[in-house]
Amino acid sequence: MSVVVPTLNEERNIAWVLERMPACVGEVVIVDGFSNDRTIEVARATRPDVVVVNQRGQGKGAALRTGFETATGDYIVAIDADGSMEPAEIEYYVAALDIGYDLVKGSRHLRAAGSLDLTPVRRLGNSALVGAVNLMWGSQLSDLCYGFFGFRRTCLEQLALHARGFEIETELAVHAISSGMRIAEVPSVELLRHHGQSHLSAWRDGWSIFRLLARERLPVPARPLVDALDRRGLEAVGS
Repeated sequence: MSVVVPTLNEERNIAWVLERMPACVGEVVIVDGFSNDRTIEVARATRPDVVVVNQRGQGKGAALRTGFETATGDYIVAIDADGSMEPAEIEYYVAALDIGYDLVKGSRHLRAAGSLDLTPVRRLGNSALVGAVNLMWGSQLSDLCYGFFGFRRTCLEQLALHARGFEIETELAVHAISSGMRIAEVPSVELLRHHGQSHLSAWRDGWSIFRLLARERLPVPARPLVDALDRRGLEAVGS
């Protein structure tokens, strides 16, 4: 199985994440958003077999899409690089995929789960978004805006992911629901980021998610995927 880790200036956090990967992880794909610190050097020193790729496009969604296309494992699990997610929990995702689920989402609202980092604003926003998705799609999700999840690689094309930013977690869920995939939630404890500041903006990214939900439900033509590429990535390809 493969684990995809999007990174941007996480040199103080990435070693903790890689050191705690369980034995079931056969491949770790680091998708770097052109970090200007030693993130990649630390990652390679900690786990020499990591696969490192530069993300195509801008934002977390673009980074994850790049990682998903690079990963070779039958199962793909996404985890953040900031130490806010316990890598040992990956075994729960693998177990759920093993018994037949197509998409497994981490939830901070199940028994034995929780969060040390949900501010009142984030908690309110997440509740509103979960309620909107459950109402519009008839689902019974308990959590939505959480980036710890896993799925079968064979489902990647069907998921048809286009999102550029943090809204990719919502896009993944609603596309899985619309496609009739078998979905499970597993308990997860969200920890505090170990070092540095989060790249998430509750208001900006929450608004992006609401716009995504509107696009998914309104009868508008599908928009083509257009990524804004970074010149550094193009230069790396040509070298």
